[in-house]
Amino acid sequence: MTLDLALYQPDIAANTGTLLRLGACMGVVVHVIHPAGFALTDRNLARAGMDYLDKAALVEHDSFTAFEAWRTGQGRRLVLLTTKAETSAYEVQYAAGDILLLGRESAGVPDAVGEQCDLRVRIPMRPGLRSINVALAGSMILGEALRQTGGLPAMTPFTEQR
Repeated sequence: MTLDLALYQPDIAANTGTLLRLGACMGVVVHVIHPAGFALTDRNLARAGMDYLDKAALVEHDSFTAFEAWRTGQGRRLVLLTTKAETSAYEVQYAAGDILLLGRESAGVPDAVGEQCDLRVRIPMRPGLRSINVALAGSMILGEALRQTGGLPAMTPFTEQR
């Protein structure tokens, strides 16, 4: 079982496109939990997603309730990346099957959603700074989780693919 990314009601199409491109490159499913702050169309995602969107595995959920029913039915752990956590994202052990949850760019996740998560982690940062862009934060921690679980794609020789 692989790791997945989940985006809670994303606000910014460019960040969602970037994370879909990341998912395509890393072989990770990206879940979008609606409502999103924009129409989830190729046109809105194309600038950041580029020509990777057709290679991305995207699963849409109508609501957090629907997502949570699916997740608990699968028996998968939900790991929230949040600035409100006390635990460093680099001090935990990730497991195959974990789902990394990213909150809305404008507001994170509601407390009720955070309480349903199995683990809450944050990225250590310099004092006085608020947060890292959600797509960058997701990339950083997904990379660490994939490294820990042996889920990084195999290195292959670079070839230009267009």
